[in-house]
Amino acid sequence: MTQSPQPIAVALRGVAKSFGGQVVLSGLSLEVPRGEFLAIVGPSGSGKTTAMRIIGGFEAPDEGTVWISGRDVTALPAERRDVNTVFQSYALFPHMSVLENVAYGPRMRGVGRSARRRKAGELLELVRLSDVGDRKPNQLSGGMQQRVALARALANEPAVLLLDEPLGALDRKLREEMQRELRRIQTELGATFIYITHDQEEAFGMADRLAVMRHGGFEQIGDPATIYDRPVNAWTALFVGSANQIRATLGEGGALLSDLGPVAASHVDPALAPGDPALVIVRPEETRFLRAAADAPAGPNHFPARLVDAVALGPSLRLRAVTAGGLAFESVERRAGAADAAAELRPGEAITVDFSPAAARAYRDEPDSPSVLLTRNPS
Repeated sequence: MTQSPQPIAVALRGVAKSFGGQVVLSGLSLEVPRGEFLAIVGPSGSGKTTAMRIIGGFEAPDEGTVWISGRDVTALPAERRDVNTVFQSYALFPHMSVLENVAYGPRMRGVGRSARRRKAGELLELVRLSDVGDRKPNQLSGGMQQRVALARALANEPAVLLLDEPLGALDRKLREEMQRELRRIQTELGATFIYITHDQEEAFGMADRLAVMRHGGFEQIGDPATIYDRPVNAWTALFVGSANQIRATLGEGGALLSDLGPVAASHVDPALAPGDPALVIVRPEETRFLRAAADAPAGPNHFPARLVDAVALGPSLRLRAVTAGGLAFESVERRAGAADAAAELRPGEAITVDFSPAAARAYRDEPDSPSVLLTRNPS
């Protein structure tokens, strides 16, 4: 049976915004189905926080409309929109107990004391803090305060919850724990979350879909696997993850010609014409370093290089090699166990860089693409 599409919780239609003559958002359009966890990612200055503030009613667009649950709310102030926001600063009331903080929203809406305390208790149970309701916020850890802030934001059952880099102040371990908690809570409630972050790893770990912003617009919107494996352009490919980069020129018949020799790629941007500069992208986890050229399978994309360093990252090993022409490559592989340690490559060894054409994608070479990996030997 075909499932009917979910109703749209949030829609932006042609939204534009400028500050002091500087365009921050330009013709922004987006639809977020009810119950989706959408992460908006982008570099500083890309417009993601302004987009969130316009959805929340904290800024008015110069052009375009904002819709929430099928209603045009463009002219409505924040307090009249069915939206709540969780910021990085917890903004809890220090003189109130945890339970009173969570019950504050229903209290302001005139909900009776017993009903609002019951609702607050249910939310504290949801965020696994039911045993700290009588404490003051300053008696809690940062992670616990963040969960209280989340429970308080959910107390009025908003149609949409906006989260503006809410985990930025937490240490790495606590941040990872809170990422799992946020996803669990969103799934259990079936709520609509729009999460703003500059941390791509955080977004990939939680979101149903990602919206990648650049220069006030969306470069690509899609599920995490599609954006990582099939980015629309070189800028997106380099922004959302590490990548090995080979500069090439598109030749006649679709051949990619580089300083290393011919490069084969399964995807070549159809916008490329013969003679155009191209950037071939290969993820480190799709790149292999082989001890001998004879170990490479038959076919293209084998290049001699020398290993320059190997860094252990827990269960994985990040290797870096440089070709005679100074082109750098990285490879990520599973770290060998004690029995296989002798087989691990060592810095200084001659190796062969190998990758499948299926792992390579060629795009137009953009001068403002983010530089995730050094493409030239810094020495």
